[in-house]
Amino acid sequence: MIDDTITELTDDIGLGVGAACQAVGRPRATHHRRTSRPHGPPAPPVSRKGQRQPRSLSATERTETLAVLHSERFVDQAPASVYATLLDENRYLCSTSSMYRLLADRGETGERRRQATHPATVKPELMATKRLSRVL
Repeated sequence: MIDDTITELTDDIGLGVGAACQAVGRPRATHHRRTSRPHGPPAPPVSRKGQRQPRSLSATERTETLAVLHSERFVDQAPASVYATLLDENRYLCSTSSMYRLLADRGETGERRRQATHPATVKPELMATKRLSRVL
């Protein structure tokens, strides 16, 4: 109803859209947003399941990268340092983020070095060993 009123004010009377919206009490941006949208159901979302990114690593590249990351030389290093070391040797396997992504898919993104485990701290407890007799 308000949209029709604004249309009448702009078409019949010759007011501008801003003045018509102000007369009706509706923000001009709201009017433009409502009138510029096509009416009808929204477009269905594009399903990307099953589609592969064209630049993604092939299966052989993935296995080669994982083999390097799991090798004895790099097993305790972060992917960023592995990446830098390989670049120093003029060898490029994939980006650092791809290395992290490969490790994350296998659940190996935590600390790669051996971690010391400490026993749980036991709260000291005082125990009475004798019963004191009361002297009067």
